[in-house]
Amino acid sequence: MDEDDRPDWRPAVAALANPHVRRVFAQVVLGVETGLLGADLGRSRRRRALDTLLGAGLVREVDGRVVEEPDAFTRVLAGASRPRPTGPARFLDGRGRIDRYPADDGERRALLELVAEQVLGPEEVVTEKVLGERLSRFGPDTATLRRYLVEEELVERTRSGSQYARVR
Repeated sequence: MDEDDRPDWRPAVAALANPHVRRVFAQVVLGVETGLLGADLGRSRRRRALDTLLGAGLVREVDGRVVEEPDAFTRVLAGASRPRPTGPARFLDGRGRIDRYPADDGERRALLELVAEQVLGPEEVVTEKVLGERLSRFGPDTATLRRYLVEEELVERTRSGSQYARVR
């Protein structure tokens, strides 16, 4: 399902954030008679709560009764779900930063290859400072990440030791 085709979860969450709406929704779920829904609320507040629930798709009217929409939360969850990343991307958080290093050597290497490809072009040579700035996108400990890249022989120091390049 394309992200643009997913149902929007925000109206349902916004509706349930309101304590009056939430109370009326609970009454609907518990089967309280429609005429008694929100009886403790004023007439206009009760109507707004019901309109909010209807607009969010959490309830519907059937033969003059207000009933819960049976698939409302399935729809809400479908709208909120995101595909899980696969491969080395699953070790990155939502901002693209490394949130953990894989224990498996092959997975760790794949993650480091991804980083090396993103921070250095094939023939590019950069200073330690520039490499550190580029690595900072992946987390605050750039020295450790740089060391891992060198140890895995994905990045090498130049003869002078002051510059770095990808290993060919």
